[in-house]
Amino acid sequence: MPPTKEIKCTDEDCFLDMFENHYTYDVPEEHGVTDLQCPVCGGTDCLEEIEL
Repeated sequence: MPPTKEIKCTDEDCFLDMFENHYTYDVPEEHGVTDLQCPVCGGTDCLEEIEL
C-alpha cells in the first residue's frame, strides 16, 4: 500500500498548520519532505514530517 505522510509547515507567516500527502505509486526511498513545497506559502525549508 502506498504511504501517506502528514507534514506540517513551521513558517510563522503561513496559516497552514499541516497537510497530508497521499502517494498513489511506489516512490523512491530517497524521496522525502525536502522534495515537497508548502501548498500555501511555497516554502520548502519550513516543512517537517509529523511522526506518529
